[in-house]
Amino acid sequence: MNEKIIVEHHIQKHVLSVLTHKEFARFSELRPSGVDTNLYSYHLKLLQKNRLVEKSESGYSLGHIGMKYVDNLSSTKTNIHDQSKIITMLLIQNSDGEVLLQLRDKQPYINSWTLPYGEIHMDDTSTGAAVIRQAREKLDIEVEDAKHTGDAYIRVINEGEILTSTLAHIFRFNSDDIKPDFSTIWAKPHKLRSYKLAPAVEEIIARSFFNDPFFFEEFNVELRN
Repeated sequence: MNEKIIVEHHIQKHVLSVLTHKEFARFSELRPSGVDTNLYSYHLKLLQKNRLVEKSESGYSLGHIGMKYVDNLSSTKTNIHDQSKIITMLLIQNSDGEVLLQLRDKQPYINSWTLPYGEIHMDDTSTGAAVIRQAREKLDIEVEDAKHTGDAYIRVINEGEILTSTLAHIFRFNSDDIKPDFSTIWAKPHKLRSYKLAPAVEEIIARSFFNDPFFFEEFNVELRN
């Protein structure tokens, strides 16, 4: 995407907001309350014309440009900032050797399974401190022995265009304190391919299992439709 996208109209913002948390939505689900149907239809068609939204037999969904838009959208601005995200990613195993996977509840890659992760905050004093905070906030556990096992640079490509770009600091530790629920599961490593995984998750797990003191890998992943 060469041009910056700016979505300013409140109807279009509403549509993108709904689709950020849904894989597919019906026409009626995307319509803001109290908005005239013709006006709503006009703005929905503009989003389709700009390839932010697409329509299929399953309903309306974010197009690839729309996925890139919501992934890079600042929480305080309405335009894309084209830069890589920096996150910590947690590779957690239980005593049975299973790996913890977490379900993504927003686009891009909604409804796919990933390793628990989170963005590093400005006030995190280190990547290790970010891991401790994220484990507490997202998993309700206290972590003291997480090992920074490697870094992964993940670029997801769609039709020759970069969709997302992420630098992940991989931390590994063991825990039997996490109880699975609708959004978390313990998965056997040799059965990972039976799950719908987010980009590079299987590759990162496999690379981490080499047990090198530290690794760095770059993954260029073609988007799987």
